[in-house]
Amino acid sequence: MTRPVVSSIDHAGSWALAQLSTGGGRIVPALVAHDRALDLSDRPEVGSPRSTLDLLARWYATEEVLAALAADATSPWRPLAEFRIHAPVDPPQVFQCGANYRTHVIDMTVAYHDGADGRTEEQVRTEAAAQIENRLQRDPYVFTGLPSAVCGAYDDVVLPFDGQKPDFELELAAVIGRQARRLSPDEALDAVAGWVIVNDLTLRERFLSTDYPEMGSDWLAAKNSPTFLPCGPVLVPRSAAPDASGMRLTLRLNGEVMQDETTKDMIFDVARVVAHCSKVATLLPGDLVLTGSPAGNGIFHGRLLRPGDRMDATITGLGTQSNACVAEK
Repeated sequence: MTRPVVSSIDHAGSWALAQLSTGGGRIVPALVAHDRALDLSDRPEVGSPRSTLDLLARWYATEEVLAALAADATSPWRPLAEFRIHAPVDPPQVFQCGANYRTHVIDMTVAYHDGADGRTEEQVRTEAAAQIENRLQRDPYVFTGLPSAVCGAYDDVVLPFDGQKPDFELELAAVIGRQARRLSPDEALDAVAGWVIVNDLTLRERFLSTDYPEMGSDWLAAKNSPTFLPCGPVLVPRSAAPDASGMRLTLRLNGEVMQDETTKDMIFDVARVVAHCSKVATLLPGDLVLTGSPAGNGIFHGRLLRPGDRMDATITGLGTQSNACVAEK
């Protein structure tokens, strides 16, 4: 599929982080200021980083330096359109929060209800809403994904030839900026360097294990096909977009709006999700913490992904993704 030429990114603040390349050249970390880009790989003031992970490893020492570089009119900026845009971070770990938007949980409960128990759709909705309030007394539902599923914001998404029900799931992801363990919700956002858009694709037919139903969900098979986690285009620092509680997430499939919701519909806010992950595991710089997908997935609309489809996804202040779907050869 034809890869779009991106000449500008509508991101919050005066700068964001990206990973870029030219032609067949190496991928380098860069500052992006809407329509301009600055290669950071030869900038000693930020340690001549080889990747954005190098910057995130010392984020709290370099963020102010990056801001000063972005404000320096003498820096050798180049037009963004000259570069290919890759995923803005190569995460060491990926944490994926499921069932974290109220309307989405209720809609999916209805979608998977076969009516065999005699309950009406309205009864199913009412019971699902009551269960959500009970969940708030417990922990978020989080599982882990593979970094190898990550691709860029404008890369093709490859639909596996043996997949039957590929679906889209637009999500806000927090990017971790320091090693952290056992954070409280009040401390959690201090460990977040910034935000990125992700589309956490799923093979719907695979997430419930049929061979061993007592083992529960098979997230490895459902979530981790190569290119099933488009990420970016940029990492927007939290200093530029500190409040994630009102961001709007919109996904269009071939131009038609499918998902359109704000993060206010979250069951557990970002701080609760990050804190929970840190209670279970040690968070590392560059980790992605996905915070769940709002209502409007393809399974709800009865319209799953097919080769030739294009997904355009945006989150307030974080830019836009545009991924074409192609068949696996």
